[in-house]
Amino acid sequence: MSTAPAGTASILHADLDAFFASVEQRDNPALRGLPVIVGGGVVLAASYEAKAHGVKTAMGGRQAKSLCPGAVVVPPRFEAYSEASKAVFEVFKKTSPVVEGVSIDEAFIDVSGLLRSVGSPASIAEELRRRVYEDVGLRITVGVARTKFLAKVASGVAKPDGLLIVPTDKELEFLHPLAVERLWGVGKVSSEKLRAYGIRTVAQVATMDEATLQSILGSYSARHLLALAHNRDPRPVQSGKRRRSMGAQHALGRGVHAPQEIDRDLLALVDRVTRRMRAAERRGRTVVLRLRFDDFTRATRSHTLFRSTDQTEVVADAARTLLQTAMPMIRERGLTLVGVAVLNFDDEAAAEQLELPFGELPNQELDRALDSVREKFGAASVTRGVLLGRDTGFVMPGLPEGIDEPG
Repeated sequence: MSTAPAGTASILHADLDAFFASVEQRDNPALRGLPVIVGGGVVLAASYEAKAHGVKTAMGGRQAKSLCPGAVVVPPRFEAYSEASKAVFEVFKKTSPVVEGVSIDEAFIDVSGLLRSVGSPASIAEELRRRVYEDVGLRITVGVARTKFLAKVASGVAKPDGLLIVPTDKELEFLHPLAVERLWGVGKVSSEKLRAYGIRTVAQVATMDEATLQSILGSYSARHLLALAHNRDPRPVQSGKRRRSMGAQHALGRGVHAPQEIDRDLLALVDRVTRRMRAAERRGRTVVLRLRFDDFTRATRSHTLFRSTDQTEVVADAARTLLQTAMPMIRERGLTLVGVAVLNFDDEAAAEQLELPFGELPNQELDRALDSVREKFGAASVTRGVLLGRDTGFVMPGLPEGIDEPG
């Protein structure tokens, strides 16, 4: 039960600065102060020194090096990032019992119930920043506001290594001069449409009538953006929820990739995801395929199964079918990233398994026996024949186990 007065700015959005690159600089003092790029063919992360030269996440490695010839390129160490994330989330959980993880390097924290026992949100935020640096050795930016949306905007404005508190009586004064891209849901396409109409700031969105905005972006986006432009965001910080999806992705790099290559990468991703599902005793119904093309556009395809499953072959069949429907786009645009996720989880312990319309039901006992061998001897101890000797790419780490994803 919150003890904060109604409307108090007591939601923190804590976001680690240039996370992967910062871990590399922390662990290797020789990299401190230098432009650092994590990843080779595709930029997975860039230090602020590299960002100052225009280097961005998901940019091709060749382009990044041309923008920043002096950059130091290091291979990713995902185990190190996962360990750092766990340590940071331990600080979050010691700060407040209400923590909602957003990703491996950011979370919302509700401190409204701590005003009497601990102190003001500002003092709590400052203490959190100090503890993250002293305990984990990383810099973190915190935004504090009355709503989740505005807290996240505040942390974005305060980066790097900052703290920004938005007083409740100055919310719109802070929000309205910002670029329209600060609104959640305004990506590259929406931004171009709005700017084509001369709409560049949040204030301009706030003064539009809904019908006009609908004609530009559609009804859902219009209602969503108008609400945010007036800082109407009733969502609470939620903890105690299980993850709503499990996924993995693989950066392929630019160039031509044979269909067999992409298929093997996809199978490796499905194998990882379904292993995690079985370990967490989760079964899902919806399989999602995510693609990024050479021109940086993206596409998402999904298929909902008749019954929930955690079986590798079932999910793989659905993902491969989705991949086949996307092949014309891949041939036309090229492919730089493939990802797969399973969602729409059925949390009932006795959830029925999917029955395949053709062929035999995949052997659940075999899946679990393989999982047992991997757990005992390592993930690489047993693999599928088509993946033998193949580099299956980066495994992007997710939220630490036991941390809740956003609602």
